[in-house]
Amino acid sequence: MNIQYYGHSCFKIITKPAGRGREEVTIFIDPFDKKVGLRPPQGNADLVLISHHHYDHDNVSTLKGNPYQIDLPGEYSLKGVNIVGIASFHDDKNGQERGQNTIYILESEDIRVCHLGDLGHDLTPKQMEEINRLDVLMIPIGGKYTLSGEQASEIVKKLEPKIVIPMHFKIKGSLIDIEDESSFCSIMGNCPRERLSKINIKAKDLEDKNQEIIIMGVE
Repeated sequence: MNIQYYGHSCFKIITKPAGRGREEVTIFIDPFDKKVGLRPPQGNADLVLISHHHYDHDNVSTLKGNPYQIDLPGEYSLKGVNIVGIASFHDDKNGQERGQNTIYILESEDIRVCHLGDLGHDLTPKQMEEINRLDVLMIPIGGKYTLSGEQASEIVKKLEPKIVIPMHFKIKGSLIDIEDESSFCSIMGNCPRERLSKINIKAKDLEDKNQEIIIMGVE
């Protein structure tokens, strides 16, 4: 499974699900508009996952290939990829300030990936149970509109993913008024200096990992 970061909360995942030969499936999560200040994602897409309909998370117009779009909680099986959307909120007031948010669990190649979207509150016991075992956790850490670095670190400790990929934090070029990764990294204590724009993950390589943090950057 190949994961590329475009900045903000946007990732491209290229996977080869079991039983489909060598056919690749390209998935984009939370593509953003140019108003973010970064270059919007481009390219062919088979699936697009949208956590909520704000301009910095639902810009499908720049993607090609007439992709299937998912923007609601539920269970989906598309092109050999299993996806579960879990209802949550964009704030800590049951959505009264910023509305709904969908958490996505994506399974392919025996790897279980969770993208928390713009989660704005601690996870409930039911949500924790639904998320369950994780290999890769994509978690917002920038505060103000989402989890703060401190809140994010607590959720990481509860979920115990094998790999943690912070998102929705301030990076060079971004016009969104949020914090950078320093608070989260100060609490976690094991953030690497190197930023990777792409990573390749295999299930067999995850066995001995425990909350390994990968800070991703933009090419």
